[in-house]
Amino acid sequence: MRRRVITFLVLSGLLIASPFVIAQDKTRRLSRSTLKDKIKGGWAGQMIGVSFGAPTEFRFNGRLIEGELKWTPERVSNSIDQDDLYVEMTFTKVLDDVGLNATCEQFGEAFKDSKYMLWHANAGARRNLNRGIKAPMSGHPKYNFHANDIDFQIESDFIGLMTPGLPREANKYADRVGRVMNYGDGLYGGMFVSGMYAAAFFESDPRKVVEAGLKSIPAASGYARLVSDLLAWHQQYPDDWKRAWRMLKEKWDKDDPCPEGALKDFNIDARLNGGHIVLGLLWGKGDFNQTLDISTRAGQDSDCNPSSAAGVLGVMLGYDRIPDEWKSGIAAIADKKFQFTDYSFNTIVESTLKRAFKVVESVGGKVTDGEIIVPWQQPKAPKLEQWNPGVPDRLVQFNEPGWQWRGNWIDETAPERNRAGPTGKVANGAGAEAVLTFDGVAVCIVGPMSQEGGRADVYLDGKQLEYIDAYVVERTFDYDLWRGYELKPGKHTVRIVSRDDADARSKGRKVILRRAVVYR
Repeated sequence: MRRRVITFLVLSGLLIASPFVIAQDKTRRLSRSTLKDKIKGGWAGQMIGVSFGAPTEFRFNGRLIEGELKWTPERVSNSIDQDDLYVEMTFTKVLDDVGLNATCEQFGEAFKDSKYMLWHANAGARRNLNRGIKAPMSGHPKYNFHANDIDFQIESDFIGLMTPGLPREANKYADRVGRVMNYGDGLYGGMFVSGMYAAAFFESDPRKVVEAGLKSIPAASGYARLVSDLLAWHQQYPDDWKRAWRMLKEKWDKDDPCPEGALKDFNIDARLNGGHIVLGLLWGKGDFNQTLDISTRAGQDSDCNPSSAAGVLGVMLGYDRIPDEWKSGIAAIADKKFQFTDYSFNTIVESTLKRAFKVVESVGGKVTDGEIIVPWQQPKAPKLEQWNPGVPDRLVQFNEPGWQWRGNWIDETAPERNRAGPTGKVANGAGAEAVLTFDGVAVCIVGPMSQEGGRADVYLDGKQLEYIDAYVVERTFDYDLWRGYELKPGKHTVRIVSRDDADARSKGRKVILRRAVVYR
């Protein structure tokens, strides 16, 4: 940034502005010990937040959590087995092994081979990657109907932690990693969160941190408009977060296109849950207890949201200033490896510190024996991209009018789903045909995938399109069998015809149909 000092001269009775430039220091500095303390605080905040909120995760959908929320320092050990942490460490490992120039495709390859359980956009991405659809298309809505879900948002913290004061660098890495599983607002959620982390190294005001994160994403995006609403409501009602929560719910907690959340209180949309992070940071006013409490009580993904909120605040405060009542349990597990990773708390802090040094030097900054000198960098939003298949209009269960079944379908029974009677229809090889007639602009065919999954041809309004492949690698929980969107409003017909082949890795030929989600 440059300041302009204006000298005014009066010539011939006219006021004339003659500008000249005074140079401003374009760098910011942090001691190495302060940088490490802030990185340590960011990782600790994530661990504390996810452990605090874990008991209530998706148990309070569309409603506030009332009553006492208990905490003991030993509960932080829960973080060792949390996907909020070990998934993002998949990507830190790529950077540590390959270097800062690791590509989107390389991040995708590491994700493809991961062994932990995955759901939603993450599951869709792993499924696509294992079918040969490489990143970044693995996160594109053409193949991943969960593109707006929360997944990258909860895995982006590591990016902000290695880009102190460098929001453009944060966006660069976010664009490479986030497209593995997300797109549009799902991608922007990670850019917003990592942008807040980048700002938190040099800022003590939570509102300014939120405003900085907002500048990293397109102002016209749905995500940015939600955050802007919360900033406006914070000015109007600075002491009433519950009122802001109600306003947030009324305006934004609806029409989630996720097939598993459609027409339910369950909402895994990145935007709404990002709003709960913002609630905690703005109305928490820099107090660790309050920030955790608010972002948790807001409900929905009530462990991921306080994890990110407390992570950002942990950078602002630094590890040493996090209250002992929250962090005192970390020492006992500081050398224990997070599940599915090579990192412990101590080693991920050191790894992040080293990467931060490299990032700072890569943009012309300096790392000395005593400090880092960071070039001034203004946030820059990427080009706008948005995706929305339409508003969920109705669910058409397998046994409702709209479906016709021909051939060798049998009833699916799934006792583990605690439902009496059939839960879907199963084809096991060629010879079964299902026809769905619907009125809308998009449809998603929903059914479970497994290591016994088969294939089925799909015809939309008589035209053969991409086939269903119901095989999926282990520990991948995806139910988006097939989707069609950007259709002309009106009546459409989907015909599904089971085949007698499958992925070479499959142990069976099953195709299970449970319902369709129709969008208007």
